[in-house]
Amino acid sequence: MIKNKTFRWTIQSAAAAGFVATTMLSGLAHAGPTLDKISQRGTIKVGVGTTPGFFAPDSNGKWQGFFIDFGRALSITVFGSPDKVEFTSSSPQQRLPALQSGEFDVLLSGVTVTATRAFKLGFHFGPTVFYDGQGILVRKDLGVTKAADLDGATIGAQSGTTGELNVADFFRKTGKTFKAVTIEDTGQFIAALESGRVDAITQDSSDLVGKRTQLKKPDDYVLLPERLSKEPLAPAIAGGDDRWLEIVNWTVNATIQAEEWGITSKNVDEFLKSEDPAIQRFLGVDKSFGEALGLDPKWAYNVIKTVGNYGEIFDRNLKPLGWDRGYNNLWTAGGLLYSPPFR
Repeated sequence: MIKNKTFRWTIQSAAAAGFVATTMLSGLAHAGPTLDKISQRGTIKVGVGTTPGFFAPDSNGKWQGFFIDFGRALSITVFGSPDKVEFTSSSPQQRLPALQSGEFDVLLSGVTVTATRAFKLGFHFGPTVFYDGQGILVRKDLGVTKAADLDGATIGAQSGTTGELNVADFFRKTGKTFKAVTIEDTGQFIAALESGRVDAITQDSSDLVGKRTQLKKPDDYVLLPERLSKEPLAPAIAGGDDRWLEIVNWTVNATIQAEEWGITSKNVDEFLKSEDPAIQRFLGVDKSFGEALGLDPKWAYNVIKTVGNYGEIFDRNLKPLGWDRGYNNLWTAGGLLYSPPFR
């Protein structure tokens, strides 16, 4: 009698576990509204900016840059190809409304994660792909060495960015004054500095480093050492599609995890021979992991083989501009980059 009860309990438990597993898998396989649109049109629409190193078309009109590579990685995860993606430049004023209206599937335009954008605008953010901070770019002939020296200066900030509020907070906190000039046209942002309309411009330091290269005489300008704020830059998507959010999350995480394991675009094939079960799951040698996610078992392998790990993406696009890894290093090297486990 005890044996029969035990047997029935075992069968019922197994059936229940199977039902839960089936339900989870069917839920994972179900595409949300954004993924449905992506599948139907056959491409991912990505909103980007225009900053050398991060996003800029080359001489042939092909988009290149740090954030561009993450867009291509998403295309690989979804379609198995890096070319099923459309990049469109969008100004800081246009990009958030465009995402809300469905014009873009994802913003990879250096969007700062903020509570207001999450709660009020209803955006979801992927992992931080670049830890940044707001800086100030000034003319060297002003003779200033720190932001507080700009007391009474005229400073330009782009409308539609967090820069407007951050610079105001900084000067209010330090008891200094400044004259704010709000500039909408991205093309006029550096022109205002070159023409002398403003003494300095303020924006994410990543943006300013790129814009400095666009000045006619870059050596006449200097980026001050302070960072006025924390600016974690992450992919942004509209709310309501959890499946799409997780694809964004784990595509970014894959580039970080690959670097931690030492897997690169050049040696990834050698790692296919690894006996480490975690690496076998990651690269699709163990196909059950990818199949459980509803993805091509080799999706992470294909991402790394094609665009490389995070370090390769950084070095290819940003190192030539003089960027150091800093906070954008792995947690094992004193940085903030950390991937959850692939299991």
